[in-house]
Amino acid sequence: MSMNTAPNAERVHIGIFGKRNAGKSSLINAMTGQDLAIVSNIAGTTTDPVSKAMELLPLGPVVMIDTPGLDDIGALGAQRVRKAMQVMNKCDLAVVVVDASEGLTDAHTDLLARLKAKNIPHLIAMNKCDLLDAVPADTEHMRYVSAAAGTGIYALKEAIAHLVPTGDNGRRIIADLLQPNDFVVLVVPIDSAAPKGRLILPQQQTIRDILEAGATAIVCQDTELKATLKKLGQPPRMVVTDSQAFRRVSADTPDDVPLTSFSILFARYKGRLDSAVRGVTVLRQLQDGNTVLISEGCTHHRQCDDIGTVKLPKWIEDYTGKSLHFEFTSGGAFPENLSPYQLIVHCGGCMLNEREMKSRIAYAEDEGVPMTNYGILISYINGILPRAVKPLGLEL
Repeated sequence: MSMNTAPNAERVHIGIFGKRNAGKSSLINAMTGQDLAIVSNIAGTTTDPVSKAMELLPLGPVVMIDTPGLDDIGALGAQRVRKAMQVMNKCDLAVVVVDASEGLTDAHTDLLARLKAKNIPHLIAMNKCDLLDAVPADTEHMRYVSAAAGTGIYALKEAIAHLVPTGDNGRRIIADLLQPNDFVVLVVPIDSAAPKGRLILPQQQTIRDILEAGATAIVCQDTELKATLKKLGQPPRMVVTDSQAFRRVSADTPDDVPLTSFSILFARYKGRLDSAVRGVTVLRQLQDGNTVLISEGCTHHRQCDDIGTVKLPKWIEDYTGKSLHFEFTSGGAFPENLSPYQLIVHCGGCMLNEREMKSRIAYAEDEGVPMTNYGILISYINGILPRAVKPLGLEL
């Protein structure tokens, strides 16, 4: 993917960590050759994590994340440090920026231990090396650089590129389920919630993956599905639908044609399908007064019939017959404390990278809170979950 077309969730996420005034922002500017991050001699200039999508050669499309200083002080500073630590959940790799004249401190040692525990590849950038009387030799995990003088920046970028695993990691949205020349019918309802003039990201990415498999994507609305299937002249390899149209699409799709949804495909692509399927069965155990968290990975303008805040709560209460409490998060927000929740219902996570999505799943499992997915829940309450996950190799 080129820099202009690669979705942020598919880019390599690079977290820049360090103490205040270590030169994190200056180093980002030096690596990119642009004034992307605000630089100041005042300690604590970066008060919140700041993400910027860019091209970082020789790596390619990346998201650089500048973080607050690890040594920020006071109650507000402690909140900033927590936010910096939360950035780890989305980092594919990390650069720890150290003031070379100060050297490694306990704060750095703690940070490096956290990165190691999370299996995040990382490098130490000993910045401001131009202020040293003698510059030590680089090591495998440590590079001496000067953001101000431009010293060692090229070597640092090369080292960062080598931290990223090479080759295809094998993750596919749908291509591994297809053969060349297969037909796949994609059902995309056009209603008040559909964005004007474009398809949403999961639909775009699914179409691209189908084409890369040498198969053919045929797109129609749910109201045209029956006619489309009749005109094909042969059964499609699969029908993939927007989850909100599951009931109608299931009724209009012959039993011998595999059926699933974009959201369920992304549950497999970004997370753990088996875990999400187990989580949905908790619906039967919910009691009056229980709290359900509905979490979306993106932020968008809420409409009167919004799927997350309106439709899902109604469908869940109708199915369970219980009076429930619902809470909502969106974008990068995800609660640090999951104890109030009896169930988490998450979107497909198309706007989150794989590491962040899986970190949310793992955190929920560690806290003992079941977690499922929009498409899985919708197919479950409509009684078609076994059919919806069978094409993905899961028998229920």
